[in-house]
Amino acid sequence: MNLEKFNEVAVKLGVLGIKVSQNGKLIAQKLWDEECRRNIYSASKSFTSCAVGLAVQEGLLSIDEKLVDVFERDLPQNVSDYLAKATVRDLLTMCLGQEHGSLMGAQRPLYAEDNWVKLSLAIPFVYEAGTHFVYNNVGPYLAGILVQRRAGCDLVSYLTPRLFQPLEIKRPTWEIDPLGNTFGAGGLFLTLSEFHKFGMLYLQKGRWNGKQLISEAWVMESTKKQVENRNDSYGYGYLFWGGENNSFRADGKYSQLSIILRDKDAVISIAAECRKPAKLMRVIFDEIYPQL
Repeated sequence: MNLEKFNEVAVKLGVLGIKVSQNGKLIAQKLWDEECRRNIYSASKSFTSCAVGLAVQEGLLSIDEKLVDVFERDLPQNVSDYLAKATVRDLLTMCLGQEHGSLMGAQRPLYAEDNWVKLSLAIPFVYEAGTHFVYNNVGPYLAGILVQRRAGCDLVSYLTPRLFQPLEIKRPTWEIDPLGNTFGAGGLFLTLSEFHKFGMLYLQKGRWNGKQLISEAWVMESTKKQVENRNDSYGYGYLFWGGENNSFRADGKYSQLSIILRDKDAVISIAAECRKPAKLMRVIFDEIYPQL
C-alpha cells in the first residue's frame, strides 16, 4: 500500500499514526509521532459496548431491562413517563430521550454533584426513548455503571481478563467519576496498536487466536444500524458509528478512529489531533480505501 498521497495531508490534518490491516496481516503503517498511550476519547464508548455485550452473554444483565428497575435507588423524586419507559438498550443508541448532551468533557469538572448517576437520571427526559438522536455521554456512562454494579468491579478490572489480556493489552488507564467509577463514555488511554487490535477483534466477529471472546451475535447486532442519526444516513449502532462502504467504526474526538471494513476484510486505525475530522475521513476513503 502506498501512503505517499496520504502523507501529504496527514501532517496538515494532525495525524499522529496510522495502521492498516487486511486479510489478517498488517499491510501499512506510519508514525508521525512516537506511539504512546493517548486518550481515545469517545472511542472508549465502543469498549463499553463490548463490556455490555460480555455482561449480556454472562447473564449479568439484559438490554431490555428498564432504567427505573436497574437504577431504582438513584431515581429522581418524580419519574416522568419517558424515563419510566426507557431501557438499557436506549443507553447504547444515543436516543435516550434527553434534549442535550451532558457529562461532556468541558462540563465534567464543573458539576457540584458527585453522584453522576443521580445527576444523569434527574436530567429531564423530554422525548420518548428511541425517537430522537442526541449525542450524549449519559447513556454510555450509565451503561458502564450498570456493568460495574452487576460485575462488582470497575470496567478495567472487568475487561482485563475478558478482553485486554487476550489481546495482550497491559492494564490501561481509564478516567473515573468523582466516586471512583469508570467513566464508560470516554477517557480510555491506549496506543494506536492496542486500539487497532480492538478493531481487528470486531472485524473477526469477536474471535481472537481461535477463541470467541465476545459472541458473534452481539458483535453483529451492536455494529449494525440501530437508529438514524442527525449527521448522515449511515446510522448508529450500540456505541458504534456506521459509515460509507458498509463500514462501522469506533470514533473519538480529534479523529481517534478504528474503521472496520468487512467488505474489504480490513481495518484502518488512526491516532490524531485533527480539527477537521470530516476532511480526514474523506481522505481515508479517497486515498486509502481504493487501494484495498
